[in-house]
Amino acid sequence: MFYREAGQFKTSYAADMAVFPLRQDRIFVWLFVLFAYAGVPLLALFNVGPFGQDYIFKGILVPLLILSLAAIGLNILTGYCGQISLGAGAFMGIGAYAAYNISLRVPGMPLLFSILLGGGVSALAGILFGIPSLRIKGLYLAVATLAAQFFFDWVFIRIGWVTNYSSSGNVNAPKLDFFGWVAERPVDRYIVCLLFVTIFALLAKNLVRGNLGRQWMAIRDMDIAAEIMGIRPLYAKLTAFAISSFIIGVAGALWAFVHLGSWEPLAFDIDRSTQILFMIIIGGLGSILGSFLGAAFILVLPILLDLAPTWFGVHISVQTVTNLTFIIVGALICALLIYEPRGFARLWAIAKEKLRLWPYPY
Repeated sequence: MFYREAGQFKTSYAADMAVFPLRQDRIFVWLFVLFAYAGVPLLALFNVGPFGQDYIFKGILVPLLILSLAAIGLNILTGYCGQISLGAGAFMGIGAYAAYNISLRVPGMPLLFSILLGGGVSALAGILFGIPSLRIKGLYLAVATLAAQFFFDWVFIRIGWVTNYSSSGNVNAPKLDFFGWVAERPVDRYIVCLLFVTIFALLAKNLVRGNLGRQWMAIRDMDIAAEIMGIRPLYAKLTAFAISSFIIGVAGALWAFVHLGSWEPLAFDIDRSTQILFMIIIGGLGSILGSFLGAAFILVLPILLDLAPTWFGVHISVQTVTNLTFIIVGALICALLIYEPRGFARLWAIAKEKLRLWPYPY
């Protein structure tokens, strides 16, 4: 490793409990954030490399950020609190349609508040469908959340008020006007998503490190022992459902408003739920970083594999490339889950530990 902990002393509880206690880690994170907020827009402005193309924002960066946010929300519920959920797509849809109806039916409502209120409606739905978690757990709870997925799929399709009685079921997002700043260009949409993801990732990281996060992890590890210790399962589980559903609902509103612009109920079907669940399993349960790594693996890797033959000048049919992509991604997932079931976040931690001890073998 290029730097060591030795000699970096902590002189206060705040320094000891910092998210990034090492100075070099803080410098790296600040440089990365600076590049994300300033470097990427500047590269897009001067048309440098792939950042000069709209596709890098529309097809990769914007969906990556939004799905990472949804994965963070699901990771709070499943990774930290141990409550299995197969209804993340439904709660994304609730956030999207609630934000759409609030912006449509409340005159003068700012778009930012519509998105946040959409997340609030999703949180209420999460609390409602989280009540069964007080009596059931494991796969039985997964079936209950799957029922929520199918129920809201039916609501989005059959209840006309939700889609403003659209004959086709398609609805159009309102203009992306944030207090006078209109996000029209792809790089503007990227900045909007980046702001949301940065704020919610920081809030989630501090939540799971605090008292509430410790209650969630105690419930996850052994709920009976946690209750004996004085932790209230009702409070811990329902707060996990509420906060998780709120973040997922905000991600759903961003997916609809910022990424899609026009959408139908199939945008939030069971496939979306399983996609987000795979992200947190592959990235690492109980890890904020794992949410980003899992989203990058599921979303970005197939795109890179599809483009690889073109980069190397190999002429292969589209069908063959698609099949090879499925085979390679599937094989990598199987190998990862066999070698390290705790996902990419654990692999990253192991690599840091080995570098920290290098060149000594112990």
